[in-house]
Amino acid sequence: MGKLKYPRYLNIKEEEFDRRIEKAYKLLSPCEVCPHKCKVNRLEGERGFCRSGEEVIVSSYNAHFGEEPPLVGNFGSGTIFFTNCNLKCVYCQNYPISQLGNGNKVILPDLAKIMLALQKRRCHNINLVTPTHFVPQILNSLKLAIKMGLHIPIVYNTSGYDSVNTLNLLDGVVDIYLPDARYADNEIARKYSSAPDYFEIMKKALKEMYHQVGDLALDKAGVARSGLIVRHLVLPEGLSGTRKIMQFIAREISPHTYISLMAQYFPAYQAGQFPSLSRRINREEYREALQAFKEEGLEDGWFQKDI
Repeated sequence: MGKLKYPRYLNIKEEEFDRRIEKAYKLLSPCEVCPHKCKVNRLEGERGFCRSGEEVIVSSYNAHFGEEPPLVGNFGSGTIFFTNCNLKCVYCQNYPISQLGNGNKVILPDLAKIMLALQKRRCHNINLVTPTHFVPQILNSLKLAIKMGLHIPIVYNTSGYDSVNTLNLLDGVVDIYLPDARYADNEIARKYSSAPDYFEIMKKALKEMYHQVGDLALDKAGVARSGLIVRHLVLPEGLSGTRKIMQFIAREISPHTYISLMAQYFPAYQAGQFPSLSRRINREEYREALQAFKEEGLEDGWFQKDI
């Protein structure tokens, strides 16, 4: 057997890509792309929780230098921000995109050209931001992009509220998974993000992601080649359940998982309507989160030093 090529999608034969695209599009009618399983016919223009039909909507794309260091390297991560979302976080910092629907419709050949344009700018990867509700369309345009010469890794940058059935279609396609592990309490997830059963769904999704790509692997320059990076946003008053999430990752995923422990929460969008979310986190709350990370046996990741 020959040596595995990177990115991994270069190992997938065209007929296999076609099979996955066909299977993915069947998930759009009735829609079961994500765990909400709205059952609407998106191919006929019906819209469910994510407010998206068949057409892809993109808010922006660029070389981004604010991601985790192994994604950024010297030339940036090639981010493509998709409009709409399968969560409704009351504190979303990107709410004009995720909740208000700001963006432009993009036909699939043009989405492929966007990927090629980011590669031409020497970006280290194609970073698909909030891609869950557009997985079928992304697979279709990715096939076009590969034919046009795409050869850099794919990053799947998601809330973690993903269906395992949909993730299965990305096995061997995505090189780097970048999910959130947002909540450890389902009632909190329902209240603040309209995400029923978030903890169980997120755990299954992360296990599948890790099964596909394993621990983070870097090249000689320190740029991510493949693997899992988990983001965890620390919320005020322990609402994100940090210790329980760190415990899950260390015991059921891998103690070598890279964690991005984020302290940049601020009360955006509708957060002011909820007393618990109406302030930034304080130094003690972040210190407790970092302590949980360390005490649960995790070692690798990125932390805020100036909170």
